[in-house]
Amino acid sequence: MTATNETKSGDLQIEEFATHFERIQSNIERIIRGKPETVKLALVCLLSEGHLLIEDVPGVGKTSLAKAIADSIDGSLGRIQFTPDLLPTDVTGVQIFNRSSNKFEFHPGAVFANLVLGDEINRASPKTQSALLEVMEEQQVTVDGIAHHVPDPFMVIATQNPIDQEGTYPLPEAQLDRFMMRIEIGYPDADAELEIIDQLHSRSNRPTLEPAITVDEYSRIVGIAENVYVAPTVREYIVSLVSSTRNIPQLRLGASPRGSVALIRATRSLAAAEGRTFVVPDDVKGLAKAVLTHRLLLTPAAELQGASVEALLENVIEQVPAPRKSS
Repeated sequence: MTATNETKSGDLQIEEFATHFERIQSNIERIIRGKPETVKLALVCLLSEGHLLIEDVPGVGKTSLAKAIADSIDGSLGRIQFTPDLLPTDVTGVQIFNRSSNKFEFHPGAVFANLVLGDEINRASPKTQSALLEVMEEQQVTVDGIAHHVPDPFMVIATQNPIDQEGTYPLPEAQLDRFMMRIEIGYPDADAELEIIDQLHSRSNRPTLEPAITVDEYSRIVGIAENVYVAPTVREYIVSLVSSTRNIPQLRLGASPRGSVALIRATRSLAAAEGRTFVVPDDVKGLAKAVLTHRLLLTPAAELQGASVEALLENVIEQVPAPRKSS
């Protein structure tokens, strides 16, 4: 195959990715009104094979967004309502003795699905939250020394209320780092809220979502995004941004190398969704907040002074020079 033919083939694949992306986004926006950028970020995370954390106050549609994403892909769905009395075995599964066979048998937990919706994850105890650590990183669960693999593809979409709400537990740093993105929904504007009221005031008006894409289609277009070109200068820019967060005096924890990897994967999907075969620095800037802020932790002194990780990250983005297109 000649270079010209390879270029045309790559362009057609990117066009296919962008078409599927738009189809899924339109499907979800039938439920989530007036939040196109939020939905776009969520889908970038989904098609980058990342885990998504949706954090906001109650009642703004966190669970609705997570469920709409799950309904838009024709895969298996596991749902976990996190509560203070939830046990780790409820999440991962448990070995149960079968008297008829005289053997222990593994009974899978809710994580054995393509898409796992963890609702109000920070209402469970830290021990139960930590039950997700292995499966989010390695796509397997180890019970009594035996590894059990979850289906492929696999994604966790979790929702949580702010940690200053009563009855919640902050997620461990190790688990936060396993989420590719953390996004907020925010309150809708007046027009969008009127649409929500009209949509939900009676059962007959509530839309039901059909899958917009199959699991096989999902796996194929994820592979397309992996081929999006990231220039060496853009890679160096990403590493500079992430490593700069480790040198801020107000932070006791900067972003890990996992943050750099997540940012590269996410920018590839964003570029493909916009019909490009290459990543540009603006992709990095546009995704840095969603990918990095939840990985940064303030020092106690900075918290007392009212500092915010968002503002500190904005300073990093302004100060680290982005690569320029050579003339």
